[in-house]
Amino acid sequence: MIKIDENLTVTSPAGFKASGIHCGLKKSLLKKDLALIYSDVVATSCGVYTKNKVKGAPLTVTKQHLINKKAQAIIINSGNANTCNGDDGLSKANKMTRLCAKALNIKNDDVLVASTGVIGVPLNIDAIKDGIPQLVGNLSEDIEGAKNASMAIMTTDTIQKQAGITFEISGKKVTLAAMAKGSGMIHPNMATMLSFITTDISISPTLLKEALKESVNVSYNRISVDGDSSTNDMVLIMANGLASNETITEKNNDYNLFLEALTSLNIYMSKKIAKDGEGATKLIECTVKNANSIDDAETLSKSVVTSSLVKAAIFGSDANWGRILCALGYSNVDFDPEKVDVSFASTAGEILVCQNGASVNFDEAKAKEILLQDEIKILIDMKLASSEATTWGCDLTYDYVRINGDYRS
Repeated sequence: MIKIDENLTVTSPAGFKASGIHCGLKKSLLKKDLALIYSDVVATSCGVYTKNKVKGAPLTVTKQHLINKKAQAIIINSGNANTCNGDDGLSKANKMTRLCAKALNIKNDDVLVASTGVIGVPLNIDAIKDGIPQLVGNLSEDIEGAKNASMAIMTTDTIQKQAGITFEISGKKVTLAAMAKGSGMIHPNMATMLSFITTDISISPTLLKEALKESVNVSYNRISVDGDSSTNDMVLIMANGLASNETITEKNNDYNLFLEALTSLNIYMSKKIAKDGEGATKLIECTVKNANSIDDAETLSKSVVTSSLVKAAIFGSDANWGRILCALGYSNVDFDPEKVDVSFASTAGEILVCQNGASVNFDEAKAKEILLQDEIKILIDMKLASSEATTWGCDLTYDYVRINGDYRS
């Protein structure tokens, strides 16, 4: 049975170390801004990236370094996205990897790079250069190293996001763990979120890539905070093989178990990101069932969780189901409005508020009680076929505008 363990971190898999420091990219000395994840051996690695046409320089460099499908370290900075800086941005992203590789005594191409923060501001590479010796010196396999790394990638996040899973393959214990950041500029097809996954499993590069893409499509690509797809988001995974399992080279039971674990972990991390949306007070989980296809179900569900009116209603604990029908209607998916049922659910219970596209008599007080909880489920039955999909979002609050009204300051 796959079970998420919040006590596991990116240093839990065998052979991984991490660190995080304040190097000076952020004004406050109390805020860490430079992180490092390191594997004792070169790891099979791959990534998935934003679909925004405007991409940060670190993505370009990381893609180049992953051509050989191998990596040994990931250096990440917060406080500056290193995006829209032209040749200067590319030069500094490359310099980050060179400086890190030299300090670690590994190949430059085996270092991946990621950045998050303000767009269009030149990166202070001197601060990073001066910080790298301490960053490398602080590498630790202990939980403290992982926590420091997790703190160093945060921007407007209010909580650290780390978790992991252990399971057995071929009689060998395998550990899979992730740390992520993301709070604003979050929208399906990746967002301003970064996720770094470590595992000691031994798996072929082709199957690792397939598993990552498949799991991302039903996790990170199904979350939305504000409808803005960022320029810097990526998910990177390193598999160093130190669990010593028989290398997975085909889609057998071992592969399926790994895929299940990876998907479970990525969904868990995705929900953490959605719930920590900028200014958010509630996680919204929208499940559309009995649609004509999975694509239709996903599109319909996304339309609901990205609706500003739906998000505002959830913030106000208002059972305004008409906004949900409206969001379904402009999704460009063909369906029969007169068949749709809508219910709300939470730890306080479940209530049907719309049946066959029309109002029903429901207890407004009970609906309010359900919607006052911090995790809200919107359940939609299209009554067409048998396909189902779930997406995640958050409510829209006054604080979202406050945070983004003066983000650069």
